[in-house]
Amino acid sequence: MQCCRRLRSWWLVCGGLMLCGVAAANCMSGPAPTTPGEPRDVAEWVARMHHASLFRSYRGTFVVLSSNGAMVSSRIWHACEGARQIERVEALSGTPRVVFRREEEVRTFLPHARVVRSELRDVPGSFPRVADAKGVHPSQHYALRALGQERVAGRDADRLLFQPRDAWRFGYQIWVDRVSGLVVKMQTLDGEGRLLEQAAFSELNLDVPADLSRIEQMMEDLQGYRLVKVPLQRTTAEAQGWTMGKAVTGFVSQGCYRKDVMAMASPLLQCIYSDGLATLSVFVEPFDAARHAASVRSASMGATQVVGRQVHKTAWVTAVGEVPARTLQRFIESVQRKDE
Repeated sequence: MQCCRRLRSWWLVCGGLMLCGVAAANCMSGPAPTTPGEPRDVAEWVARMHHASLFRSYRGTFVVLSSNGAMVSSRIWHACEGARQIERVEALSGTPRVVFRREEEVRTFLPHARVVRSELRDVPGSFPRVADAKGVHPSQHYALRALGQERVAGRDADRLLFQPRDAWRFGYQIWVDRVSGLVVKMQTLDGEGRLLEQAAFSELNLDVPADLSRIEQMMEDLQGYRLVKVPLQRTTAEAQGWTMGKAVTGFVSQGCYRKDVMAMASPLLQCIYSDGLATLSVFVEPFDAARHAASVRSASMGATQVVGRQVHKTAWVTAVGEVPARTLQRFIESVQRKDE
């Protein structure tokens, strides 16, 4: 499953549940025009949570705990100043790394390798962001239940349950800061209501001084590092010789990207889909008998599911996302060569 782990890592940085198209104007648009605690439908809650993750400057430490016992923690520093914003996320567990996001540029500092990977992406994202997907209607696929208020990381929060209306997606329990609208805690639940994964701030400071210039200086300090630019080109599946049929109702294409990988004879294709809350990616890469088996492979890592299989004599397709495995399988089945 080495190939699946590599694709999952890229997917987690590119998208995941917190898929977000960063628009600079959001920093200037002001708080969402709603009263804290006021009842809203699914779409309005999603818009408020997404808005807060961009509009507010904040610092905090968040922890992600999977049902298999795996735990990772990171420190996040998000600054918003006028029409500009920048973010720094430092891993506190696992492989040391620091990820900076400035508009569409993402730089990943890897201290052990003394390498900085630079990529341009339309869809950076990390907790506590919520999808800013286009053309979706989450109210059609999730039912909303308000479960009262609780305190998380010292903040009063509204506790909400987003229940899926079908078996193609997971459910979510989300705690939303009552004043700012920022997501302070999130749980992903399977079809039986069992906890798959939880992400939450253990400490959080809102409306801290933006200090955008300080984070930018850190992002630009490449002394002692080798800068590696990773080519990433926006494209379409059709332009790369593939068709992606309509797989699961509610999941709408959010774009495709071509990534040239030195170890591959042909570029890697990633197509991203979202229903407004859940996000998944479909990767198409050249088939390699040394790395791929001629059968279906699957893995489960907390809320993240991975399914891969050969769909053409020359290609291997992997689907990754925080959705049930059957949803990923349906997407893989929809992938076909244009000439078939």
